[in-house]
Amino acid sequence: MIELERVGKRYGDHVAVDDVSFDVKSGETLVLLGRSGSGKTTTLKMINRLVEPGTGTIRVFGRSVNELPKEELRRGIGYVIQAVGLFPHYTVEENIAVVPRLLGWERSRIESRVEELLALVGLPRSRFGRMRPRELSGGQQQRVGLARALAGDPPLVLLDEPFGALDPVTRREMQAEFVRLSATLGKTMVLVTHDISEAIVVGHRICLLEAGRLEQIGSAQELLFEPRTDFVRAFFDPGRLTLELLASTLADMVPFLDSAAGQGAGPEPARVPLTARLLDVLERRDALDGRPLEVVDGTGASLRTVTPGALIEAFYAMRASKGPG
Repeated sequence: MIELERVGKRYGDHVAVDDVSFDVKSGETLVLLGRSGSGKTTTLKMINRLVEPGTGTIRVFGRSVNELPKEELRRGIGYVIQAVGLFPHYTVEENIAVVPRLLGWERSRIESRVEELLALVGLPRSRFGRMRPRELSGGQQQRVGLARALAGDPPLVLLDEPFGALDPVTRREMQAEFVRLSATLGKTMVLVTHDISEAIVVGHRICLLEAGRLEQIGSAQELLFEPRTDFVRAFFDPGRLTLELLASTLADMVPFLDSAAGQGAGPEPARVPLTARLLDVLERRDALDGRPLEVVDGTGASLRTVTPGALIEAFYAMRASKGPG
């Protein structure tokens, strides 16, 4: 879907992006992660030519972005920014309808798309459609911004710090909503953030940048447990244990569970999905009031019953098997 080959960008003597190469697979969410000045936003903006590429080659949909007129390129790309950028004098439904109208869609198709997207982001049209952006909360505005980016049904969506302006609670809710939507829609997405936890939660893979260079690309577990450079190791050291727990799921624990980790007679177990993050499960320990955990697969079938203590032991066994991070 997207290929970057030895891409660079200079502003005078300043190197913003330096010889960066990676690809983004169809249906994948790739996170560009890094500190301020790492080159992540510049890299993102070169994909849709909001910033003109310098050296190297960027291909989108199999063609160099420099070969495509900007309008044609951007027609297949949704774009979401931190400031949302909703038109204040338009209603919610009018904001979402902007791109379909520019594309010349029939009115009935536009109406159907607006209805569908507002339902998808949890803002029913009957309640929110006629509201103005000023009447919405920050989280609701961000949902409308995401719906607008999806309105023309683009195969690719670029997101630049989309949740950066939200308070911590709303931000976490929006991250969960984003994960749900990305799984539902199957879009290819590239998201910029400086928030490590956010990168772990929303990304299939993480591309870690520093001073314009690509330090490492891979899954969150690969960057945490198998860092390729001293910088990558040091970048994740603050709060490392919490980040490792966040990046690990119950599915990761299963191979390391002791065969005696099950639970016999006792309190009714609490059901948890195999895909649950270990950190989220362990944070619920007090609410469980000593109850064991019944791990279930995607169909709801019970796989085994474990205690939180057994999961902790399995985590440390998994950690040891990967060597020092």
